[in-house]
Amino acid sequence: MIVTSGLRLRYPRRGVLVRKRCTGRERAGMVLKVSNASNVREVIRYYRQPGSRLGYRLFLNGTKHFGFYRSTDSPWAWSKALRRMEDRMGETLAQPAGARVLDAGCGVGDVAGRLAGRFGLRIHGVDLLDAHVGQARRRARRRNLDHLLTFSQSDYATLDFPDESFDAVYTMETLVHAADAEAVLEQFHRVLKPGGRLVMFEYAREAAARMPAPAADMFRELNDWAAMPSFQRFTYGTLERLTAEAGFSVRGVEDISRGMWPMLRCFAVIGTLPGAGFRAARLRRHSVNTLSAVEFWRHRAFWRYEIHTADKVRTAGT
Repeated sequence: MIVTSGLRLRYPRRGVLVRKRCTGRERAGMVLKVSNASNVREVIRYYRQPGSRLGYRLFLNGTKHFGFYRSTDSPWAWSKALRRMEDRMGETLAQPAGARVLDAGCGVGDVAGRLAGRFGLRIHGVDLLDAHVGQARRRARRRNLDHLLTFSQSDYATLDFPDESFDAVYTMETLVHAADAEAVLEQFHRVLKPGGRLVMFEYAREAAARMPAPAADMFRELNDWAAMPSFQRFTYGTLERLTAEAGFSVRGVEDISRGMWPMLRCFAVIGTLPGAGFRAARLRRHSVNTLSAVEFWRHRAFWRYEIHTADKVRTAGT
């Protein structure tokens, strides 16, 4: 939820509250302190709306992340690109077969299925939507991977696993939906074993003051409509800082935007005409995925797709 007037504001640093009259440009980079409960409702609403359900199913068979391309790939080879992005996750996690891993925001379980089938990982996926969890379980059974995969409906901001339960934790384009990224990172740190690996494939953007006003307005609107308050917060360097403040040792951040651009461009081409129609009919909020494809491609110079890698620091005696 984005600030629309001079109200009580929350800056990216947790818990610092001030009062300030803001300009329009300043407002584009700030967020109100929304409750986790209200944000959960918005995330569920976003994924349940017809445009999201039909779009993901029609184009990506329910998968909800971008693909990764080599220079020789056809941009329309979506399935190959999706699997390669999932393989990048497995390679970055760098866990031995049998390692216990948490998928935070598992969707229909395709990432978990790939990591279990190809890397031999034992994965537990959590997701807010019961429909996603049910579908993930069915896909695991069809792939004969239910001995490696388990799923439950849960909020990754309030995990109920014991401390030090997992060898690794990952997000695949899901932390952007968090209302309080600090609380989520604290949970990840708590459930990881000492020396455990955290990998996050997430978006980051330029600060509003460093981009044209139309681009800043676009990020503000679409992040609101798609229930991505943390993407609105994640200006370059913010997630690295929050990860370190949560107690992790940050290993690195890699910008792989150019590797996913071909899929984004395909979606933008597909969405150009429908997007114009939605604008003309004043239905922009109800066509957020179509508009996101067009606008994120148009303003691709002002955001990145990043791989964040960090480890939970071992302490004396662990």
